[in-house]
Amino acid sequence: MRFHLLDYSYLTVIILLSHKNQLLMLLNYQYRAYPETAQKLKLNNWLRICRYWYNYQIGDRFDWWQFNRSSINACPLTCSIRGLKNRPDYYSQKKQLPILKKNLLKVSHSGELLDFADVPSQTLQDVSKRAALAFQRFIRGDKNGKRSGKPRFKNTARYRTMKFESNAIAIKQVTKKWLFLSVSKLDRLLRVRLHRPLPNGFKLKNAMISKKADGWYVTLCLEDKTVPHFIPDEIEPTWDNSIGMDAVLHENDYLATSDGIKLPSLKSFRFSENKLAKVANRKSSKKKGSKARRKLAHSEAKIHQRIARSRRDHAFKTAHALVNTGKKVFIREDLNLKSLSKRNKAKQDEKGNYLPNGQSTRSGLNKSWLDAAFGQFFEVLEYIAEKAHRPRRGFLGVRTEQEAGARIMAVKPAYTSQLLSYRDDFVFTDCDIREYWDDREWLYIDRDINAAINIKRVGLGLFPTIKRRKGNRVVKASTTNSTSKEVLDILRGCQKPTLYAQASV
Repeated sequence: MRFHLLDYSYLTVIILLSHKNQLLMLLNYQYRAYPETAQKLKLNNWLRICRYWYNYQIGDRFDWWQFNRSSINACPLTCSIRGLKNRPDYYSQKKQLPILKKNLLKVSHSGELLDFADVPSQTLQDVSKRAALAFQRFIRGDKNGKRSGKPRFKNTARYRTMKFESNAIAIKQVTKKWLFLSVSKLDRLLRVRLHRPLPNGFKLKNAMISKKADGWYVTLCLEDKTVPHFIPDEIEPTWDNSIGMDAVLHENDYLATSDGIKLPSLKSFRFSENKLAKVANRKSSKKKGSKARRKLAHSEAKIHQRIARSRRDHAFKTAHALVNTGKKVFIREDLNLKSLSKRNKAKQDEKGNYLPNGQSTRSGLNKSWLDAAFGQFFEVLEYIAEKAHRPRRGFLGVRTEQEAGARIMAVKPAYTSQLLSYRDDFVFTDCDIREYWDDREWLYIDRDINAAINIKRVGLGLFPTIKRRKGNRVVKASTTNSTSKEVLDILRGCQKPTLYAQASV
């Protein structure tokens, strides 16, 4: 599979916001930027100042925690807390910016001078917002209540993006192949490669300038008030308008559908693993801070970038192939990806010696799950399904028309890979059983396609209720006979001619 540098890198996410009782659609388009030498120096200087300001705010918050608390399990007789100060927050830290802009700031450990007045003001305010959100997710969690890890102090490789509001950046000129942006406090216009034309009727809300391993990129946030809001729940799933998907992760198969089609995997990390290991080993042998180590680190970053881009490109192409089937409801497995790639617990004997726990065998499977990136694929599929589509080619090259979006459903995959989709028999009891020959129906049953059909049945509410009694699986309230004819038609349609010849012999 050939990889194109900017395939699907222009579009990252769709956001629906409520503003004045209206639903606004925001699209992020990413383009490659080609700044001049003087512009690169200034952008690097801005990144250095933003990175220092971010680390200073995180350090200020951790200092407040350290010096304004006392242990609750062993409180001393005399209070050891120094003079209390107000807890730093977004507004108190942002108020320090006018003071920092008056004079040059000298960094204590390096002695370099930083000019905060050289950076656009709203860009520095956005840095304060990023620090506040990072600490807020660490203390209280996100909107779902999930807490993130302790905020890190950013180095050059971890802080690479600056945000500019609409009053600090503007589109000055658009040609056939180039886009010229006017950035506040940046000399001359910033040249951007227009590999994809800007949509009509959109308004520029903000932009982000990022430094990546292979150069600079500009992400434009565009707003359109005329795009209608799509409500997925309005689409009712039926047998004809829905499709089930099973995550295969076996050999060269990536995904199996209830239509009897298997989509190939990419394994971008597996193909670059040896090359990446060689560069990483060479880098680790070099002295820290040396020029040779920096060059090898840059080579390592470019390999990681190619892996990530090819993986994302594969996700978009697979999602388009599914959506172009014309289905309106896509039913997928609700996978617990964190547990699937989790390490096994350590086992110890009575003397404290570690016993084999099967981690060496599972390590390869964990790597395959991470390389497949099903979490990213499901996000891309949801985005592609919900937005309006232009005519594209389907699986067999047939052009399909779609004007409305599609719905994504996540269902629990319990027992879907074990039970026959047209008869209540548990035949795929072992993961090594990839195919099953049915003498009664005279056909081969593929394990993955059978699981995809069962996932579709779960989404439609047609999968039987299964309970365990004394370790045995018992089928209750079965509705398998209502869909057995449709299921058999699908399974017969995906039979290989050689299979019948082998069965007859």
